Amino acid sequence: MIRERAYPVDPWHIRETRLDLDLLAQSESVFALANGHIGIRGNLDEGEPHGLPGTYLNSFYELRPLPYAEAGYGFPESGQTMVNVTNAKLMRLLVDDEPFDVRYGELRSHERVLDLRAGTLERTVEWVSPSGQAIRVRTVRLVSFTQRSVVAFLYEVEPLDGPSRLILQSELVANEQLPPMSKDPRVAAVLDHPLQSEEVLEQRTGGLLVHRTKASDLRMAAAMEHLVDTPGKHAVTTEGHPDWLRTTVACKLEPGQKLRVVKLAAYGWSSHRSLPAVRDQVGAALASARLDGWEGLVEAQRDYLDAFWDHSDVKVEGDPEVQQAVRFGLFHTLQAGARAEQRPIGSKGLSGPGYDGHTFWDAESFVLPALTYTQPSAAADVLRWRHSTLDLARERAQTLGLQGAAFPWRTIRGQECSAYWPAGTAGFHIGADIADAVRRYVQATGDYDFEREVGLELLVETARLWRSLGHHDRHGRFHIDGVTGPDEYTAVVNDNIYTNLMAQQNFMAAADAAKRHPDLARKLGVDDEETAGWRDAAAAVHIPYDRELGVHQQSEGFTRLQEWDFEATPPEAYPLLLNYPYFDLYRKQVVKQADLVMAMYIRGDAFTPEEKARNFAYYDARTVRDSSLSACVQAVLAAETGHLELAHDYLGEAALMDLHDLHQNSRDGLHIASLAGTWISLVAGLGGMRDFNGQLSFAPRLPSRINNLEFSLLWRGLRLRVNVTADEVTYSLRNGGGSARLVINHHGKDVEVTQVKPVTVPIPPPHPVGPAPIQPQGRAPVRRMTS
Repeated sequence: MIRERAYPVDPWHIRETRLDLDLLAQSESVFALANGHIGIRGNLDEGEPHGLPGTYLNSFYELRPLPYAEAGYGFPESGQTMVNVTNAKLMRLLVDDEPFDVRYGELRSHERVLDLRAGTLERTVEWVSPSGQAIRVRTVRLVSFTQRSVVAFLYEVEPLDGPSRLILQSELVANEQLPPMSKDPRVAAVLDHPLQSEEVLEQRTGGLLVHRTKASDLRMAAAMEHLVDTPGKHAVTTEGHPDWLRTTVACKLEPGQKLRVVKLAAYGWSSHRSLPAVRDQVGAALASARLDGWEGLVEAQRDYLDAFWDHSDVKVEGDPEVQQAVRFGLFHTLQAGARAEQRPIGSKGLSGPGYDGHTFWDAESFVLPALTYTQPSAAADVLRWRHSTLDLARERAQTLGLQGAAFPWRTIRGQECSAYWPAGTAGFHIGADIADAVRRYVQATGDYDFEREVGLELLVETARLWRSLGHHDRHGRFHIDGVTGPDEYTAVVNDNIYTNLMAQQNFMAAADAAKRHPDLARKLGVDDEETAGWRDAAAAVHIPYDRELGVHQQSEGFTRLQEWDFEATPPEAYPLLLNYPYFDLYRKQVVKQADLVMAMYIRGDAFTPEEKARNFAYYDARTVRDSSLSACVQAVLAAETGHLELAHDYLGEAALMDLHDLHQNSRDGLHIASLAGTWISLVAGLGGMRDFNGQLSFAPRLPSRINNLEFSLLWRGLRLRVNVTADEVTYSLRNGGGSARLVINHHGKDVEVTQVKPVTVPIPPPHPVGPAPIQPQGRAPVRRMTS
């Protein structure tokens, strides 16, 4: 675990002031750079020591068999694992024939800084070789947001005490050896030499490698070029082999002189294009990067992020840790999806190999809400990717004997890759999560062209799935049986409320969209009888309720199950999935992550305030948060039910998930959904933002330790700014012209906001609340401390 305050609190930087070799893998995730297309882990420039090397291309994967002790009909036959592709980060330095290695000699100082406004990772080192030669090294790297295929590195070295002979070896390396896989099922499979060489091209200042995967038959190319600036005599040579390419720069320097090398690298891949086409693609990307040069790439990166922060920044006064963490979270959320361009967003983004690089429902339910209101084009691209996999989802539904589209629980390309069906195939709610993301995007942007091109068909095919998966009983009630909701500790159940309510919304959204676009609906085979069936099923959805306890049942019969013995569960037994059989988990009242509580957030219009309060107290006492997806949702409901200090505590857990490595698995990549969930905790939690039925509403309240909260939303082309203090909130519009107006709901009352004049309204006194909910023994969130 990363120790408390391993990174000094700074509003715009993540700063590592000393190198801890025991935490290399965790820091490599924290310092990862990506743009949604390319991802590079924050490995040291010289490659060693390392925790986990990693360079990734979105959706570039290899197939691997999925073994079963007992096979069954409909089980997926192969899995997909993200490949660690050709590494362009390597810059090995020799000082008078001695390798620069932080494990040897004297490391006088070592600092790395992730600049959230510049989009760069900078490293500054002073090192004395075993023979006594002192040098200073400064490196900067970026993955370009503006040039999607480009990664750039600046490497500067200068001798400090006397003349030095410096040899810099810059490399492209394929098929790196990776550490062995752990027994944790959340960790990726290790592929042995997945890349086969197809071409090597070497030039004096760089070159190119082309490789192809053995089973998935995907082709990729990586190229590099070097711009060398140093006084006096120097030599540059390049040599190539099937799996590596090395450009060597040799020079002699006096104290005060510098060797400055800019390394430009480009990546491209395709499942269809020929070798010459992929090779030419990366050549063109290098030419474009060379045209702008290092300074141009840095300037463009800063301009891109200036525009992003201008309409996306969240300001928090009173909790500097959360202020730093929410910007860190937004930055990595942006990195996961900014240039994905009709590719998925994995649960780790492109920061590590955890979960084999798969995308889950995390993307639609946690990441896309943040992107929809801050970077809507990126949200639309992810949904366009889902739409591109519709044929595969239809095939999967047919295999399962269902109509419509059954989207995979976990995947890269679109095929189901989960070998454990109770927590995979049975998690049908992912279809409704995708439909919810479509509904939210169209509602927030007013982009009805997107709805016609992509959204309607997604809504229709997911609604058809629910209609065939569910059934009416003899009393007319609509049931969905044998499914798994968000809580993976309660699997294969009947009438999971989250699933039922999300399916209900899916039905209505599909029927409404078909009514808006009757011509396209007819082409999809939708008629009045089908939409009437959707509406009937939606109206009759069964919602289990325990009248004796006065709470909703997470699924039918849940409140009758045996209670989990939390007092007898030692701290080291968490996460429970690694220490107890699923059989024991499935038959008791223990909740891995927010499930019914998630339903009360996404479908809050289906519950009364009193029901929310009782339900939250009941399920908070049974939720162990073995999933990083839970704390942010619990923060939202804690705030809505009036438990503001508890909401702040849960907010802190979501925000610091990776900066403090709270689940002790950040080494495998960041928890992108939890990072996006920090935004959700603040905007939907403390800001009280909801978007039910096309109405944007807010009910902000702040805990005692936060003095001010300020955030922006993009809503139908308008930029709404919300500034919350303890007693009042100011709403303002920043664009749209003098005639722009927006009607929002503030604590139950409509408020009109124009660009001409901000509107300041008081926050009404809170309603009385009961005692703060209790959590399972030893599982309460850490209290947030005042600064």
